[in-house]
Amino acid sequence: MSEASPAETRPGKTQRVRRHDEGTGRLAAVLLSPTLIVLALVVVYPILSALRESLYTSGQRVDEEGFIVQGSEFVGLDNYTAIFSGEVGDRFWNAFYNTTFFTVTCVTLETILGVAMALVMHKAFKGRGIVRASILVPWAIPTVVSALLWKWIFQADGAANALIGAEILWSTEGWQSVLSVIIADTWKTAPFIGLLVLAGLQTIPEEIYEAAKVDGASPWQQFVRITLPLVKPALLVAVLFRMLDTLRIFDLPFVLVGPGKESVETLSILAFLEARETRYGPAAAYATILFLYVAVVAFMFVKLLGADVIGEKSGKPSKPVKGKRGRGKSVDRPTDSAAVGVGSAVS
Repeated sequence: MSEASPAETRPGKTQRVRRHDEGTGRLAAVLLSPTLIVLALVVVYPILSALRESLYTSGQRVDEEGFIVQGSEFVGLDNYTAIFSGEVGDRFWNAFYNTTFFTVTCVTLETILGVAMALVMHKAFKGRGIVRASILVPWAIPTVVSALLWKWIFQADGAANALIGAEILWSTEGWQSVLSVIIADTWKTAPFIGLLVLAGLQTIPEEIYEAAKVDGASPWQQFVRITLPLVKPALLVAVLFRMLDTLRIFDLPFVLVGPGKESVETLSILAFLEARETRYGPAAAYATILFLYVAVVAFMFVKLLGADVIGEKSGKPSKPVKGKRGRGKSVDRPTDSAAVGVGSAVS
């Protein structure tokens, strides 16, 4: 009686495993196909449609022979080159500067204020539920409603002027309109960062802080060496979302200050005003440039700071620890970082 050798049984096993993988992949493709179709309709098609529209010009115009013609005409990259020249170029660069300034200023203030809100909401005290609810109320209000609220506060005889004892026209051109947009945007969206940071704070074991206190770490050392490193993944995701949202800011300055104001005009407002004048080609060109700007900022942010937006890093197994103790065993990443933070805080 002869026994089958491993070399004879291996091809059969490999073939069965391969058939199993092919079936699993086919099932996954079938289950994911509705989602991919919906994404193609609501994401890919609008982007391709905007790219195509940016290469055309539409509406009434006068041709070379002096006749009025109407309809779309392929103009290539003329809509893009026209953006960067003459008065249109000055208006574009002003909108580009305003968009970048609002993003940097608002996100910086919202991050500082959001982290402070998260630390307050994380503390155990009587009435913490009421404080959490009151902090999150601004985030629940629609942006247009909050813009109308702050427009009422910043009007000539509003609460802001009554509080500071001055008569400032906040809704006109100048620094006051920029400041009003920054205040309103920070007030509304800082709770969003605070909410995500609070979720990160609740994953930190309390034993780490107790060990740091025993080792003599001050509250500031605990915050810098323990809290910040452990909430960094959640904080980076929150900052990234706010950056992408602020780069597309439109409704708040449009409602609070109004259109056509040079000091608060952003790229989104510029694209909207072009589309309202039925100049769909230049409007699509503005929207395409803004899309590329947002994509570049998001790519650089993820690559430089390592923001784990889709949870890719958390799904990977931890690297084995090399050493005499615990060789070949995996170590949980937060606990490992916390241990480093405690050691550094004591040193």
